Amino acid sequence: MSDPVAPLQLPGPDDAQDWVETLARDGLADARRVVEGLRSAPPGSTLSLLRAWDEVARSLSNVAAVASLLANVHPAEGVRTACEDAEQEVERYVTALRQDRDLYEVFAGADATGLDPVAVRLLTKTLDDFRRAGVDLDDGDRRRLALIHERLTAVGQEFGRTIRDDVRTVRVPAERLAGMPQDWLDAHPAADDGLVTVSTEYPDSVPARMFVRDADVRRQVTVAFLERGWPQNEQLLRELFDLRAELATLVGYADWAAYDADVKMIGSGPAIPEFIDRIAEAAAEPMRRDLDLLLERYRRDVPGAVAIDTADSLYYEELVRQERHDVDAQEVRTYFDFARVRQGLLDVTGRLFGLSYEPVPGAPVWHEDVTAYEVLRGGERIGRIYLDLHPRAGKYKHAAQFTLADGLGGRQLAEGVLVCNFSRGLMEHDHVVTLFHEFGHLVHHVLAGQGEWTRFSGVATEWDFVEAPSQMLEEWAWDADVLRTFAVSASGEQIPADLVARMRAADDFGKGYHARTQMFYAAMSYWFHTSRPADLTAAMRELQERYSPFPYIEGTHMFASFGHLSGYSSAYYTYMWSLVIAKDLFSAFDPADLFAPEVAARYRDRVLAPGGSRDAADLVADFLGRPSSFDAYAAWLAR
Repeated sequence: MSDPVAPLQLPGPDDAQDWVETLARDGLADARRVVEGLRSAPPGSTLSLLRAWDEVARSLSNVAAVASLLANVHPAEGVRTACEDAEQEVERYVTALRQDRDLYEVFAGADATGLDPVAVRLLTKTLDDFRRAGVDLDDGDRRRLALIHERLTAVGQEFGRTIRDDVRTVRVPAERLAGMPQDWLDAHPAADDGLVTVSTEYPDSVPARMFVRDADVRRQVTVAFLERGWPQNEQLLRELFDLRAELATLVGYADWAAYDADVKMIGSGPAIPEFIDRIAEAAAEPMRRDLDLLLERYRRDVPGAVAIDTADSLYYEELVRQERHDVDAQEVRTYFDFARVRQGLLDVTGRLFGLSYEPVPGAPVWHEDVTAYEVLRGGERIGRIYLDLHPRAGKYKHAAQFTLADGLGGRQLAEGVLVCNFSRGLMEHDHVVTLFHEFGHLVHHVLAGQGEWTRFSGVATEWDFVEAPSQMLEEWAWDADVLRTFAVSASGEQIPADLVARMRAADDFGKGYHARTQMFYAAMSYWFHTSRPADLTAAMRELQERYSPFPYIEGTHMFASFGHLSGYSSAYYTYMWSLVIAKDLFSAFDPADLFAPEVAARYRDRVLAPGGSRDAADLVADFLGRPSSFDAYAAWLAR
């Protein structure tokens, strides 16, 4: 008899496409079989009805999760295409289910008496899914909604594919790359024509924009980075915004932002620009303070300059940190060897959350770079994770946690994948922080994968809360005692505590204008969906002028590679909303003892482990002993 909580057996490279197609076919067939039973002979009890519906959700989730992951990471284009097809088929079927009036009547007539609070929550949210899908509309409107959902999936896939595949390059003589780290130069020898290729992949573009002394090279790399996805994605975005607006109005909302916010912590669409302006106002003085320092340093090289843009901001930000805080990012990176950082991350999170990680050297994976680990708690396996951390052709270009399987206690093992694009050698500290952040999602997924219901498994909280636990985990990547456990130079020297203190002070520089930049992105995300401007570039420029400290670079179209316009849609405010909560959550920890067992266990069990089984506001209040407050964030921003 097979182990019901055994990990998913992934295929070998040559069998992947057939495996994906079989998985999709069988998973959809299982879901359809259960649904037909619900239609023909509904269970006699509401609890049995919900359990049958959860089996449908599990079958569909298993197909969608694998398809979403492999569509973004598998090296074979045929496999990626098969996965995109599977995603579309699942989306079509989910839409059909939520528009099925006969099914709706079964659930609408269910009696919640005797159900526990989590089961009541599941019934309530299931009924809300039907309503938001337009189950009460006429046949013509329901058919139109089905077509919209199908097209939205296809457009979103094409938008992401364009960004993923559009890797641009700048080729320059080696001498024009003066300032770049020596290990980077060693890994990028000049070609026969004497030119070195700098790509828009993060391990190339980030250090080039930070360290290259040649301003023209920095500008070329910045413009290439900002131009990814354009012009192809502009028309796709217009279609995306129009389709979302039509969907929202068909089911009774004023616009897409109102529809989307209705199931988030923020609650309403109009609350989004209010929140954006609240952050913008709070960040105004810190922005002016730090921007003045940045411009002061810039004017030493460019006399009379009245503004600095993003082609120069990272470079001069680095100079300010060197000169005012005695922090040299090239010195800092010598302490962050990738292999040591990866092991340090596992050690730190294992200690914090009471977990251990065992490598699985023979686990089937989709690429030789991928490593697999069993996640153990108290000696018992509670999940499996995969780390896919280096860039390659055809792979997702940012950093994210992907679900491979939703965990269900005693029924299905929680499995997740960390997908990033880091250097194989030395890492910038910012990338170390990003690794901790994204791993926070992975831990959340596993710890919240021990419950009863697929709907609430893993990172299934309101979408404007999901970043908060990961943002809080970043704090451990800034603590000197934590860093000294794995941040070690080639000569064996631990990173000095006083350097970490200076790094922290240097990192505080610019947080005001970084907050304003985030509000520019959030405003673009919101207003593009509500105003649906005909000229996206002009609208972007106007919002950049209103919120960002940095002026527009002529001829660029950054929105075309802003992948969050697909995933987060009108809700990019989420990152800052979550950061406000994260600062509040962290206030419960003692900075002098970040591994204190009582508070760490309470946080793990009350915030992470419940997944989506309770409202996020209630999880936070349960942990803090009070409702969340803006105070900790405001104090951090002002200092």
